[in-house]
Amino acid sequence: MMRGIGHGSVKMLMELMVLVGVTGLSYAIQRPDYDDTPEPEFLNPSWMASIPDDQLLSEVTMPGTHNTMALYGGFYAECQSWSLASQLRAGVRFLDIRVRHSKGNLTIHHGVSYQWAHFGHVLEGVSDFLREYPSETVLMRLKEEFSETYDIYSAVVDYIHHHAQWDLLWHSRLVPTMAEARGKLIVLQDFTGPDLGMRYASLDIADDWKVPTILHLNKKWQSVYEHLEAAPTGNKAQIFLTFSSGAGLFVYPRIIAQRINTQLYNYLRAKTDLNQRLGIICMDFPGAPMIQMIIDFQLKKEINRGQVLNRALSKASLKYTISLLRKKMSKYFPIYG
Repeated sequence: MMRGIGHGSVKMLMELMVLVGVTGLSYAIQRPDYDDTPEPEFLNPSWMASIPDDQLLSEVTMPGTHNTMALYGGFYAECQSWSLASQLRAGVRFLDIRVRHSKGNLTIHHGVSYQWAHFGHVLEGVSDFLREYPSETVLMRLKEEFSETYDIYSAVVDYIHHHAQWDLLWHSRLVPTMAEARGKLIVLQDFTGPDLGMRYASLDIADDWKVPTILHLNKKWQSVYEHLEAAPTGNKAQIFLTFSSGAGLFVYPRIIAQRINTQLYNYLRAKTDLNQRLGIICMDFPGAPMIQMIIDFQLKKEINRGQVLNRALSKASLKYTISLLRKKMSKYFPIYG
């Protein structure tokens, strides 16, 4: 027993620690649904190559990461453990990028925590990846964080010209087809200024990130579940985006991900045989098998009954024509046994 603290007080303290989520495991975990180790279990760098060119990007189900570059700052700031390059090669295609703006500089932040990178590093990483895998596309939500200038447009454009190429971007608010999107960075613009790409607000988004304590995890999962259930029947011309991530004063991202990711993995596994569009699923600390499972949710072209009937009739008609020709040929060219 701790000196000066009664048994009942110690018990209450331990229960409080569990409640607020500060008893999280400090060693690295690699599970199918959750992974906070330095590298993915396996890679899937070119999975978009098999998606038909004429398919709208809004019909593609894809994995994403929340606060993609948040690798530093302790339990309350860290949301990922893989580098940007590793995330892209693992199959992640939606990036959530937060920049602090100061005198034209755009540094990467998660709240107060500087992430030892600037926006140019992100642009160079995406450019290198798309150059190596031109069948792919990358969507990037870009917003200002830990500064309130509300004027990052000029700095963003300057960084693009210095660290990438202007033609790398998809310059339209319209949802592209896969053919149009391949090799492109699609900026989902979450800041004011002229168009750089699509507007983030044009997506159908569920991002109920506030999770005060572990007792609120059921409410968080309900938000994720309801949005994923709405995605298959939602507007196919609109991109659906579901955040499974969350944080709060008394519970940090790892603790939430360790629990919500398990529910998400089980939910997806139960739907693997269904031909459904789920949109972008944005996660903290996803495991490679979870990413693979999301990738496998690609729409398969369905043949309706009319098409099946027409094919059957066509085959029957062909058989009848061949039979008729044989009869006519046997009339003029009799075959003797």
